[in-house]
Amino acid sequence: MEKRRSLDAEFLANPRSRWRNLLILHRIATEMLSGMRRLHFVGPAVSVFGSARVAPDSVEYQRARAVARSLGESGFAIITGGGPGVMEGANRGARDANATSVGCTIQLPFEESANPYLDVRVDFRYFFTRKYMLTKYSSGFVVFPGGFGTADELFEALTLIQTGKMRNFPVVVFGGDFWRPLREQLERMARDGMISAHDLDLLKFTDDVDEATQHVMTHASRSSKAARPPRQLRLLGESRS
Repeated sequence: MEKRRSLDAEFLANPRSRWRNLLILHRIATEMLSGMRRLHFVGPAVSVFGSARVAPDSVEYQRARAVARSLGESGFAIITGGGPGVMEGANRGARDANATSVGCTIQLPFEESANPYLDVRVDFRYFFTRKYMLTKYSSGFVVFPGGFGTADELFEALTLIQTGKMRNFPVVVFGGDFWRPLREQLERMARDGMISAHDLDLLKFTDDVDEATQHVMTHASRSSKAARPPRQLRLLGESRS
């Protein structure tokens, strides 16, 4: 455990020996390859983000469960960070719809246990490798009220859309009252020319499950990610299950 924490701390420390840097690079590559192998056959998916701190009887939890169920019934797998709160609600909604429920968990000093509604679980040590997987294997994001991590994922997607790294990638934001200051700030940024008006075309603020599902389906169907499913290679021991 202490060795792991030492290496984690070294990741952002500088300078370090070349050998230690090579060790860190090896761990990053191994983590990314493991994630790719586990998520290769997930199929069309939507990632759902939000606070781990909300209770199962909260509005956010219940809406996350409802929208995940709706998206699952529409043919999407559901990917979350695998923890409690909104993430649990979304994974539970995927189970309600008999859709594939995926959790990309992160190792933290204050360990959070994975929720019990996962069909596929992938553990990550580094935030950026986890974020890469959540983006790479998703056809859209649904964002609920949350903290720094949730805002980070939201702006990561908006930046990739703005710079043309992702196209036809819908982002749905639930929680009108919670996100109102952010919405006003984005509109101010567009008015002041800091971003273009069309940069926000794929950003949908809504609290309606059907409207959110339709928005995702409309734009995700145009994405290059809607390609034929990958072929299984027995030589690599690959399996769709």
